[in-house]
Amino acid sequence: MQSRVSPFAPFEWLIAWRYLRARRSEGGVSVMTWISLIGITLAVWALIATLAVRSGFREEFVDTILGANAHVTVYSAGVRSDTGYIDRTLHDYEAMADRVRAVPGVSRVAPLVRSQVMANVRGRNAGVEVFGITPENLSTVPRIAEPLESRGDFSRFGEGIAIGSGVARELGVDVGGKVKLISPDGVKTAFGTSPRTQVYEVTYIFTAGRYDIDRTRVYMPFAEAQTFFNRDGVADELEVMVDDPEDVDKLDTALFAAAGDNALLWTWRDAQGGFLRALDVEDNVMFILMSILVLIAAMNIVSGLIMLVKNKGRDIGILRTMGLTEGSVLRVFFICGAFTGLIGTAVGVVLGCLFAIYIDQIFAVVNYIAGGGVWDPAIRGIYEVPAKLELNDVLSAVGLSLGLSFIVTIFPARRAARMNPVEALRYE
Repeated sequence: MQSRVSPFAPFEWLIAWRYLRARRSEGGVSVMTWISLIGITLAVWALIATLAVRSGFREEFVDTILGANAHVTVYSAGVRSDTGYIDRTLHDYEAMADRVRAVPGVSRVAPLVRSQVMANVRGRNAGVEVFGITPENLSTVPRIAEPLESRGDFSRFGEGIAIGSGVARELGVDVGGKVKLISPDGVKTAFGTSPRTQVYEVTYIFTAGRYDIDRTRVYMPFAEAQTFFNRDGVADELEVMVDDPEDVDKLDTALFAAAGDNALLWTWRDAQGGFLRALDVEDNVMFILMSILVLIAAMNIVSGLIMLVKNKGRDIGILRTMGLTEGSVLRVFFICGAFTGLIGTAVGVVLGCLFAIYIDQIFAVVNYIAGGGVWDPAIRGIYEVPAKLELNDVLSAVGLSLGLSFIVTIFPARRAARMNPVEALRYE
């Protein structure tokens, strides 16, 4: 009668360890163990690196949106005049701003004059979007007042204009240079509307960290913008910042009530909702694809264990005749497979975390080897590959890898446990 032993007894670990240390004559088993180990390591590394880049890209994208754009834009639905013209400007913008500012959860409200013009410097042209805003309100826009890079004196904004680094590069202008702005909505005469042109000094150049902002945006003092765009006494919209941008939709009712019946709202989620949904879909698809990669790597453990069971058939028969239970045999081979998955997962986590931490240096080397152009900000919107390690992502990768490694190990381990000792020893 076989005596019962406690699960995962020390002798079971000892046997499993001896099997993992295959002798030279059993080199095939050792090679398969190493292949399984390397496969799991690379799969976990790739999964953690992918999840880190995914999280970093989303955070960087949202941060640049919230750091340089309104969380909520309040504008007028328009009033039709007798001639059929629809006036969408805000005539009572100061009173409306005060009402919106009083809504709980709103941190800042800034009236804006906003329009598109042509910028010209010595024959070089660029289409830009002008934001008319007061210096006090511009100083509260994080990505503009405290950008990634800047040139010039922000305190002199009231004396000229602030432009994005992409605009400056396109026009070939630096701080202190002169930029001519040309608006088609100029002076109205008996012969029609003539374009309005005005030359401004560049007092500040910023790099917000998002290509489309740096390439198109120009800030102008609010009063000057009112004059230049024929907006005397009115504003085009209200730029609203809130304390919790992620829950901005909860303020819709209160903002509508404060802004008035003829007001419309446009949140940052409305503006970027399609891209955010695409990111969510891409996140799910990438996780599934990388999970399949981990599964494929885990299947190498099955191949290695099957070879190990076949190679150790005589040993299994002897151990069974000596009184080793099926459960003990199963646990021995389970330890062999699980140990491979555990070590591979641990090494993969370390490599994946190091990749996420030093991703800038790694891509700098890749960019140097490739001769440049690996990361094009004009296409991707941001200037570098972002990566953010999150505990949940690392735990998801570890759980997936260990779970699959343990599950696939059970099947060859059960085959070893159910091996008939008589059949195993018949031809020995």
